[in-house]
Amino acid sequence: MAALDLLGRRWTLRILWELREGPLTFRAMRNACEGVSPSVLNTRMRELREAGIVERTDTGYALTRSGDALRRSLVPLYRWSETWEGQRR
Repeated sequence: MAALDLLGRRWTLRILWELREGPLTFRAMRNACEGVSPSVLNTRMRELREAGIVERTDTGYALTRSGDALRRSLVPLYRWSETWEGQRR
């Protein structure tokens, strides 16, 4: 339940999505997540670091090995959501 609680927090899934192709600086992450306040982004990044999903690197924030496994496990959900969205139109 702790993982679902973390993933259900606003902006968490978006952050994971934006890190799918590699590290991003805080500024680049903020630009990618249009509308997120700096304080909320900072809080989410801290929570994800504490959970071992994201780490700070020399080039910015990146998914850890565990974070990348989580990202891969979310791909089927992403595919399902695309199908679901198409059916709603």
